Amino acid sequence: MRASIQRMKQHRRWPALAIGLALLAAACSPMTTSLQNEGIGFRQARYAEISAMRSYRQCRDDALALDGQARAEGSPARYLAAARLLEKCEAEVGPEAASVGIDERMRAYALGIQDHFKGGDVARARSNLEAFKKTFDGADLYFADGASFIESMEILLGHRDRAAVSEFSVANVSSEMKSELRRVRYWTRN
Repeated sequence: MRASIQRMKQHRRWPALAIGLALLAAACSPMTTSLQNEGIGFRQARYAEISAMRSYRQCRDDALALDGQARAEGSPARYLAAARLLEKCEAEVGPEAASVGIDERMRAYALGIQDHFKGGDVARARSNLEAFKKTFDGADLYFADGASFIESMEILLGHRDRAAVSEFSVANVSSEMKSELRRVRYWTRN
Protein backbone atom coordinates (compact mmCIF):
# COMPACT_ATOMS: atom_id res chain seq x y z
CA MET A 1 0.00 0.00 0.00
CA ARG A 2 2.77 2.29 0.83
CA ALA A 3 4.37 1.68 -2.57
CA SER A 4 1.14 2.45 -4.38
CA ILE A 5 0.78 5.76 -2.53
CA GLN A 6 4.30 6.73 -3.51
CA ARG A 7 3.57 5.89 -7.14
CA MET A 8 0.43 8.04 -7.08
CA LYS A 9 2.43 10.97 -5.71
CA GLN A 10 5.02 10.52 -8.45
CA HIS A 11 2.30 10.40 -11.10
CA ARG A 12 0.89 13.69 -9.77
CA ARG A 13 4.30 15.35 -10.07
CA TRP A 14 4.79 14.45 -13.71
CA PRO A 15 1.83 16.44 -15.08
CA ALA A 16 2.74 19.45 -12.95
CA LEU A 17 6.35 19.16 -14.06
CA ALA A 18 5.31 18.78 -17.71
CA ILE A 19 3.07 21.88 -17.53
CA GLY A 20 5.86 23.85 -15.89
CA LEU A 21 8.35 22.83 -18.58
CA ALA A 22 5.86 23.69 -21.33
CA LEU A 23 5.32 27.14 -19.88
CA LEU A 24 9.06 27.68 -19.52
CA ALA A 25 9.67 26.61 -23.12
CA ALA A 26 6.90 28.91 -24.35
CA ALA A 27 8.32 31.85 -22.45
CA CYS A 28 11.83 31.30 -23.78
CA SER A 29 10.95 30.65 -27.40
CA PRO A 30 10.87 33.67 -29.70
CA MET A 31 7.33 34.37 -30.80
CA THR A 32 6.60 36.80 -33.57
CA THR A 33 3.30 38.46 -33.01
CA SER A 34 1.77 41.27 -34.94
CA LEU A 35 2.57 43.65 -32.09
CA GLN A 36 6.25 42.75 -32.23
CA ASN A 37 6.29 43.23 -36.00
CA GLU A 38 4.61 46.61 -35.66
CA GLY A 39 7.22 47.63 -33.11
CA ILE A 40 10.03 46.71 -35.47
CA GLY A 41 8.30 48.46 -38.38
CA PHE A 42 7.79 51.56 -36.25
CA ARG A 43 11.45 51.58 -35.28
CA GLN A 44 12.54 51.20 -38.90
CA ALA A 45 10.20 53.99 -40.00
CA ARG A 46 11.42 56.23 -37.20
CA TYR A 47 15.04 55.52 -38.13
CA ALA A 48 14.27 56.43 -41.75
CA GLU A 49 12.67 59.70 -40.59
CA ILE A 50 15.65 60.56 -38.41
CA SER A 51 18.13 59.77 -41.17
CA ALA A 52 16.19 61.85 -43.70
CA MET A 53 15.95 64.82 -41.32
CA ARG A 54 19.64 64.55 -40.45
CA SER A 55 20.62 64.78 -44.12
CA TYR A 56 18.05 67.57 -44.65
CA ARG A 57 19.51 69.59 -41.78
CA GLN A 58 23.04 69.18 -43.10
CA CYS A 59 21.92 70.37 -46.53
CA ARG A 60 19.98 73.27 -44.99
CA ASP A 61 22.97 74.32 -42.89
CA ASP A 62 25.11 74.45 -46.04
CA ALA A 63 22.46 76.62 -47.71
CA LEU A 64 22.25 78.91 -44.66
CA ALA A 65 26.01 79.40 -44.77
CA LEU A 66 25.73 80.30 -48.45
CA ASP A 67 22.90 82.71 -47.64
CA GLY A 68 25.07 84.34 -44.98
CA GLN A 69 27.84 84.85 -47.53
CA ALA A 70 25.33 86.34 -49.96
CA ARG A 71 24.11 88.76 -47.31
CA ALA A 72 27.65 89.77 -46.38
CA GLU A 73 28.70 90.33 -50.01
CA GLY A 74 25.37 91.51 -51.38
CA SER A 75 25.80 88.99 -54.19
CA PRO A 76 22.69 88.13 -56.25
CA ALA A 77 24.45 85.04 -57.61
CA ARG A 78 25.05 83.68 -54.11
CA TYR A 79 21.42 84.38 -53.18
CA LEU A 80 20.32 82.33 -56.18
CA ALA A 81 22.76 79.54 -55.32
CA ALA A 82 21.46 79.44 -51.74
CA ALA A 83 17.86 79.39 -53.00
CA ARG A 84 18.57 76.51 -55.37
CA LEU A 85 20.30 74.57 -52.62
CA LEU A 86 17.33 75.12 -50.29
CA GLU A 87 15.00 73.84 -53.04
CA LYS A 88 17.20 70.77 -53.45
CA CYS A 89 17.13 70.14 -49.70
CA GLU A 90 13.32 70.26 -49.65
CA ALA A 91 13.05 68.03 -52.71
CA GLU A 92 15.25 65.38 -51.12
CA VAL A 93 13.23 65.15 -47.88
CA GLY A 94 11.06 62.40 -49.33
CA PRO A 95 7.84 60.92 -48.01
CA GLU A 96 9.45 59.24 -45.00
CA ALA A 97 10.09 62.59 -43.30
CA ALA A 98 7.47 64.79 -44.94
CA SER A 99 5.60 65.24 -41.66
CA VAL A 100 8.71 65.83 -39.53
CA GLY A 101 10.21 69.23 -38.78
CA ILE A 102 7.50 71.20 -40.54
CA ASP A 103 8.34 74.52 -38.85
CA GLU A 104 12.01 74.42 -39.75
CA ARG A 105 11.21 73.26 -43.28
CA MET A 106 8.75 76.16 -43.66
CA ARG A 107 11.37 78.67 -42.53
CA ALA A 108 13.97 77.26 -44.91
CA TYR A 109 11.52 77.22 -47.83
CA ALA A 110 10.52 80.81 -47.07
CA LEU A 111 14.17 81.82 -47.02
CA GLY A 112 14.56 80.19 -50.43
CA ILE A 113 11.69 82.29 -51.76
CA GLN A 114 13.27 85.45 -50.39
CA ASP A 115 16.65 84.47 -51.83
CA HIS A 116 15.13 83.98 -55.28
CA PHE A 117 13.59 87.43 -54.96
CA LYS A 118 16.84 89.02 -53.77
CA GLY A 119 18.74 87.24 -56.54
CA GLY A 120 16.40 88.68 -59.16
CA ASP A 121 14.53 85.50 -60.16
CA VAL A 122 11.04 86.88 -59.48
CA ALA A 123 9.25 84.27 -61.60
CA ARG A 124 10.80 81.43 -59.59
CA ALA A 125 9.99 83.23 -56.33
CA ARG A 126 6.33 83.49 -57.42
CA SER A 127 6.08 79.82 -58.33
CA ASN A 128 7.79 78.78 -55.10
CA LEU A 129 5.42 80.97 -53.08
CA GLU A 130 2.48 79.13 -54.63
CA ALA A 131 4.20 75.80 -53.94
CA PHE A 132 4.82 76.95 -50.34
CA LYS A 133 1.12 77.64 -49.83
CA LYS A 134 0.16 74.24 -51.28
CA THR A 135 2.87 72.25 -49.52
CA PHE A 136 2.15 73.66 -46.07
CA ASP A 137 -1.65 73.88 -46.45
CA GLY A 138 -1.85 77.65 -46.21
CA ALA A 139 0.18 77.83 -42.98
CA ASP A 140 1.99 81.12 -42.61
CA LEU A 141 5.10 82.43 -40.93
CA TYR A 142 5.30 85.75 -39.12
CA PHE A 143 8.16 88.19 -38.91
CA ALA A 144 9.26 89.65 -35.58
CA ASP A 145 6.98 92.67 -36.06
CA GLY A 146 3.96 90.40 -36.65
CA ALA A 147 3.82 90.85 -40.41
CA SER A 148 2.68 87.88 -42.46
CA PHE A 149 5.29 86.25 -44.68
CA ILE A 150 2.77 85.20 -47.32
CA GLU A 151 1.05 88.58 -47.55
CA SER A 152 4.37 90.42 -47.62
CA MET A 153 5.69 88.25 -50.42
CA GLU A 154 2.41 88.47 -52.35
CA ILE A 155 2.70 92.27 -52.38
CA LEU A 156 6.41 92.24 -53.24
CA LEU A 157 5.94 89.68 -56.00
CA GLY A 158 2.96 91.45 -57.55
CA HIS A 159 0.25 88.97 -56.58
CA ARG A 160 -1.64 91.90 -55.12
CA ASP A 161 -2.25 95.28 -56.68
CA ARG A 162 0.45 97.63 -55.43
CA ALA A 163 -1.47 100.67 -56.59
CA ALA A 164 -4.51 100.06 -54.41
CA VAL A 165 -4.23 102.01 -51.16
CA SER A 166 -6.73 99.77 -49.44
CA GLU A 167 -4.51 96.72 -50.11
CA PHE A 168 -1.82 98.19 -47.84
CA SER A 169 -4.29 99.03 -45.10
CA VAL A 170 -5.71 95.53 -44.75
CA ALA A 171 -2.58 93.56 -45.57
CA ASN A 172 -0.61 92.15 -42.67
CA VAL A 173 2.73 93.57 -43.78
CA SER A 174 5.26 95.66 -41.92
CA SER A 175 4.75 99.38 -41.61
CA GLU A 176 8.13 99.95 -43.29
CA MET A 177 6.98 98.02 -46.35
CA LYS A 178 3.70 99.92 -46.46
CA SER A 179 5.46 103.27 -46.28
CA GLU A 180 8.04 102.25 -48.89
CA LEU A 181 5.38 101.03 -51.33
CA ARG A 182 3.35 104.21 -50.77
CA ARG A 183 6.50 106.25 -51.45
CA VAL A 184 7.11 104.33 -54.68
CA ARG A 185 3.50 104.80 -55.76
CA TYR A 186 3.71 108.54 -55.00
CA TRP A 187 6.87 109.03 -57.07
CA THR A 188 5.54 107.03 -60.01
CA ARG A 189 2.51 109.33 -60.18
CA ASN A 190 4.21 112.67 -59.48
